[in-house]
Amino acid sequence: MDRFDRIFDLHKLLSAARYPVHRQRIEQELECSRATAKRIIEAMRLYLNAPIKYDRELNGYFYDPNEGEMYELPGVWFNSSELHALLSAQQLLENVQPGLLEQQLAPLKSRIEALLNAQGMGGASLCQRVRILRAASRPAGDQFQTISTALAQQKRLQINYYQRSSDQTSSRNLSPQRLTYYRDNWYLDAWCHLREGLRTFALDAIESARIIPEAAVQQTDEELNEHFNASYGIFSGQAAQTAHLRFHPLRARWVAKETWHPQQEGFFSGTGHYELKFPYGNDRELLMDILKYGADVEVLAPDPLRQKVQEQLSATLAQYQKK
Repeated sequence: MDRFDRIFDLHKLLSAARYPVHRQRIEQELECSRATAKRIIEAMRLYLNAPIKYDRELNGYFYDPNEGEMYELPGVWFNSSELHALLSAQQLLENVQPGLLEQQLAPLKSRIEALLNAQGMGGASLCQRVRILRAASRPAGDQFQTISTALAQQKRLQINYYQRSSDQTSSRNLSPQRLTYYRDNWYLDAWCHLREGLRTFALDAIESARIIPEAAVQQTDEELNEHFNASYGIFSGQAAQTAHLRFHPLRARWVAKETWHPQQEGFFSGTGHYELKFPYGNDRELLMDILKYGADVEVLAPDPLRQKVQEQLSATLAQYQKK
């Protein structure tokens, strides 16, 4: 009997009882130890808001009638992060191509489906009522297994990397550090021996990869976090500047709830505009995120970022003024 079954059984037991249910009977009905029974009761109180009370004289548990209507288990127990994790895992497993781990993954897929089906709504499973949409995702490419193997074995990689910005392919010797899944795409954080520094590589742009027996140069977690997490978005490096954006009052209702950077500062002005400040280094991704808001956002600082946005908007307008 798993945890979900025990919660259902305890709920039925307490709902049907006219008097407090003795602890020993709970352990017997739930087929568990005293410690497990206590954990189930605390979990129901904490996560499911169950009004379970304890009568010391009768040494039993009961639903508090002073809480109003008869308590019922919620139709859905998951919080947003748990539901997202389960549905994402299910979706990823559904897209897995047949391979060596197919038999090992099958029980995991069945277990996730059982958890989701247990939260069915109106006769349909929860996974049929919730959608997770992915936009602009790119396949990881044919080199994923080679790259992940080198990462796990702490070996170096020799890759051919296609740089879209220059339309050129270069050969790189890398010491892989981390794999990153960002905005539905895979990236490799690595020490580039050609550039002698940490760099980020899109996996779908790695045209070929082979493992080199030589041990990879390893960076500490502190060094990696300082380099890759300090700045805005996927582009790494030192966050040498601070972006200062001002959003139109209408758009502010959405942006005020968003997280652009862990170190961001946001506040409403007296005019109802929302102003947002955060550190950044490379401005390529930031420019794209600013431009998608069109006239609903203005860059107040720094001047170079403001100038680049003006240039992009002018070039865009020029496209529509051509005859």
